[in-house]
Amino acid sequence: MASFRHSINALLQNRTLWRIALLISVIVIIVLATADPETPLPSTPSDKLNHLLAFVELTLLARLSWPDRSPIVYVPALLAFGMGIELVQANLPYRDFSLLDFATDAIAIGIGLLPWPGVPGLKKTSLGKTPGSM
Repeated sequence: MASFRHSINALLQNRTLWRIALLISVIVIIVLATADPETPLPSTPSDKLNHLLAFVELTLLARLSWPDRSPIVYVPALLAFGMGIELVQANLPYRDFSLLDFATDAIAIGIGLLPWPGVPGLKKTSLGKTPGSM
């Protein structure tokens, strides 16, 4: 059991792995967000659920990629990414701009920032330095 825990801890501390996963996720989300809805791509039945899953994932990957950083560093970048997707979609003939999608992104980021007990890389203490201590 100790060997398994050691392996999991080593995996969670592999920042390069999480950064590559984050980059791949961003690319995949851009493709999914800009694809014609008629294109057969993996998706959930609900657009809001797609946004929720994507931004919880992005937030968790950002936390694992930079566990020593404060959310103040990456939350604005995630929000800007969400708004960027909406602005691009506003210019696509088969997509629409939606503030509700952006609000869903923000809620998902909040969920991703919650403490995850039992996951060493995502404990409350790993949220990074507070703004006052930077």
